[in-house]
Amino acid sequence: MKRRIKHLIPFAVVVMMTIITACSSIDCPLNNTVYTNYKLMKANMTPDTLRDTLYVLTARPMTTDSLLINRNLNTTSLKLPISYTNDEDVLYFYIKPAEGRSTIDTIRIAKTNTPHFESVDCAASYFHEITNVTTTHNRIDSVVVKDKIVNYDAKDNFYIYFKARN
Repeated sequence: MKRRIKHLIPFAVVVMMTIITACSSIDCPLNNTVYTNYKLMKANMTPDTLRDTLYVLTARPMTTDSLLINRNLNTTSLKLPISYTNDEDVLYFYIKPAEGRSTIDTIRIAKTNTPHFESVDCAASYFHEITNVTTTHNRIDSVVVKDKIVNYDAKDNFYIYFKARN
């Protein structure tokens, strides 16, 4: 009987170590960037399609990459990253029609930033609350905040209404 117990002790130790390490595994998100979702809408609250070529740029201090969208055609929605800790993001919508004059609209998004921790072993991500949105009105008629909370949920945060083309 004692001999059987001696053989079971190493087996029990291995089982216990496996259980302990399994319970302490770290599940950090692979990508902790949150995105804002923009949906293009018509005045009658139906989805819209921008048929012109769209470029979206941003002003990001201390970085060289400011082009977020390059030559999008037939755009119905956009998914754009939001800065971690800036109090305001500035987006430039450069719209180039096949014929006619190109236009640039500026969208300014004011927000509060809240660090979000999954685990003490994981890097912090930031969630945001949109506090104000302003825009120029060259091609964009208006921007409406649909959902002011920006986090990991994939939901529409903004509706963009474009002016009717002449």
